[in-house]
Amino acid sequence: MTGNFLCFQACSEFYELAEVNGRRWQKMLQHEHDQRLKLEEMVEQLAKDQASLENKARKSFHQPTQNPGSNPSDDEDFFDALDHQVEDEFKVALPPKPEKLHRTDSDFSMESYNTNDVSSESESENTISEARVFTAKTDSPQKTQKEILKSEHKRTSSQDKLKVRQLTSVDSLNAGSELVSPKRVRRTRIPERPNYSLNLWSIMKNCIGKELSKIPMPVNFSEPLSMLQRITEEFEYADCLEKAVRCDDSAEQMAWVAAFTISAFSTTLLRTGKPFNPLLGETYECDRLDDLGWRNIAEQVSHHPPALAMHTEGRGWTCWQEFTMTSKFRGKYLQIIPLGIAHLIFHKTGNHYTWRKVTTTVHNIIVGKLWVDNHGEMDITNHKNGDKCHLKYSAYSYFSRETPRKVTGVITDSTNKPKWVLTGTWDSQMEGAQILHVEESNKGKPVFETGPHKVLWKCRPLPPGSEKYYNFTSLAVQLNEPEDGVAPTDSRLRPDQRLMEDGKWDESNNSKLLLEEKQRASRRKREAEAEKAAAEGRDYPPYSATWFKKEKDPITGNQIHQFTGKYWNCKSRQDWSSCPDIFL
Repeated sequence: MTGNFLCFQACSEFYELAEVNGRRWQKMLQHEHDQRLKLEEMVEQLAKDQASLENKARKSFHQPTQNPGSNPSDDEDFFDALDHQVEDEFKVALPPKPEKLHRTDSDFSMESYNTNDVSSESESENTISEARVFTAKTDSPQKTQKEILKSEHKRTSSQDKLKVRQLTSVDSLNAGSELVSPKRVRRTRIPERPNYSLNLWSIMKNCIGKELSKIPMPVNFSEPLSMLQRITEEFEYADCLEKAVRCDDSAEQMAWVAAFTISAFSTTLLRTGKPFNPLLGETYECDRLDDLGWRNIAEQVSHHPPALAMHTEGRGWTCWQEFTMTSKFRGKYLQIIPLGIAHLIFHKTGNHYTWRKVTTTVHNIIVGKLWVDNHGEMDITNHKNGDKCHLKYSAYSYFSRETPRKVTGVITDSTNKPKWVLTGTWDSQMEGAQILHVEESNKGKPVFETGPHKVLWKCRPLPPGSEKYYNFTSLAVQLNEPEDGVAPTDSRLRPDQRLMEDGKWDESNNSKLLLEEKQRASRRKREAEAEKAAAEGRDYPPYSATWFKKEKDPITGNQIHQFTGKYWNCKSRQDWSSCPDIFL
């Protein structure tokens, strides 16, 4: 009894001590946390102030002086490489040697990806060879100027010979409506995003280390678009492809293709909402031939792992891809690594391009304001003539002197001879210039002398008030607009997504649970039928997509889902008998 009494007394004393000191420790930890947040804000502000001061110093120190009577527009078009050394010089990353590549056109090795790094390609940053680029002087040889004028004349003549149906739809709409007139007036906004409170940590603490696509998320973290619609949004700047159609020079065409691939990331800067995971068999069509000059069909072809197939037709070009991804939540940030290859072919020249997307990282998942960065390296290959474009997306850093969200690239021919350079940012604009001369420097790095730069792509501003409705672009606002005659599996008809767009988030979450349960019931039914067929010695056909068929990719040799071409014919007849029942 004496021993029990002493033990009980010791436990009581320990409990009282722990209770008193525990509150003190909690206050100390909270104080340290608050101090850390203040320090992060101070460092961020100092970095921004330093960048602003550096920009002002550069502009002040390198202010061009104009002679009396000079034309200011000339100074804007042509730059002196010596007088504007800081503004006109930049570096581009050259394509790495084949043995150093982690991602190729035909495969992807997850073992080569280091999930502890923010950028999957950053480990070899110190070994990447670079080239210095500067713009040619205004008094460049007359021969070069004649070649440029001759090229422009040739391009103009070729453009006149094209059929009217191959004209850029966006350009023709801007010039006038006599060639193409929209058949319908599209909506310009959606209901504003309601302000719902949610305990973020109670949900995210159980997600660490898990695959994002396998985590049931409430619609509070989403935007009212499905992944099928989100990937369709990549064609907002399809006018880059329309301009590429008119190019006779393959290197210049590659420059326009590169600008198009970069423009696909422009909407990610402010779009931190998660798109809805499509249900198996869910489809989405976007027919904008009448105004934008292209139409698209996408279908969710696999659920585990989630994958979609897409086919887009434009005036003089066709694009298709099978898209899937792997994603991991690491507490402070979320990484999204796209898998799959995008294909693009031009009908006139037969040039066939392929590329993979770079990594996207969402920062400040738990604490702070969410922000998105795209980083890594991308190779675009023309499989007809061997041209390649190597793009480097620089990872954002508060302490870097580089321009935020910077993208640089170099285009080479089949002999590895550089032809064009690209520079800009993935959220603003991209410029390109033809390489006129290449020479080696004392340090062994090549130096590219280019002609004048021209804008290949420029991001359009968001609609007024877009911050109130998920920072949607004009095209994004129209993607989920109700439309008659679409397939019964179309994302526009998905009830939980429609309820969320209408601001009914509680009803949307309930509908989302019912849809997911219906999908799980269908999967259990297929598994039971497969087990029964196996027990009886019969073959059980696996799930097959409705509008896509698995075929061997002649470029990569992989099995991918190719469009059968039947969707638009079935739509014209309104024959949807082959569509599964996936909604409520």
